[in-house]
Amino acid sequence: MTNDRPASAIPSAFAKALEELSHAKVRKELKFTEIPAPGRLAPFALALSGDVVDTVSPDHGPHGQEIGRTPFLQSQEQLATGRFILLFDPAGQELWDGQFRIVTYVRARLDHDMGQDAMLASVAWSWLEDSLREREAFHHLAGGTATRVISESFGNLRGEQDHIDIELRASWSPDSEDLGPHLSAWADLVCTFAGLPPLPEGVEQLPHRRLS
Repeated sequence: MTNDRPASAIPSAFAKALEELSHAKVRKELKFTEIPAPGRLAPFALALSGDVVDTVSPDHGPHGQEIGRTPFLQSQEQLATGRFILLFDPAGQELWDGQFRIVTYVRARLDHDMGQDAMLASVAWSWLEDSLREREAFHHLAGGTATRVISESFGNLRGEQDHIDIELRASWSPDSEDLGPHLSAWADLVCTFAGLPPLPEGVEQLPHRRLS
């Protein structure tokens, strides 16, 4: 949290918002980490990083022995990653039309066929709109960009496989301090980027966050 202020110095509106975030419902496949918040965008901020990874078990031979890997070693493939940043300015900001602004980023690697879809950017934006609507995360002044990134390898990296990533950067102003649905919607979006099917069951509550 910006400037790491003591709890007594945190405005009640921001403290309430953090409390609401702690009650967000998210899928267990998404792993959260609190990261340093930007210090220049607002007097108070909270930043979270979220990742969806797929654990890949080692290959095995005909008699159960592992092939070409250290015994019991597993690798993890990142399916999608993202950032969720909550900004708060007690004085409000005209561009936000309020005291709060949510800024998000999501990135995922796509298979070749999907990456060639000319409508991919529009689809990515529609995923965000759908997530916010389904979670009833009421908001205004939403905006953002969706970018398709095509990476090709050359020189001594020529043998590496080319790949396509989709990146979505978006921000919006919540209509109230009830921010749990907004974090839940963003979590749903990251899971959608990761290719996970909709799953109403299997959600869990975020651990209660201490204000310190």
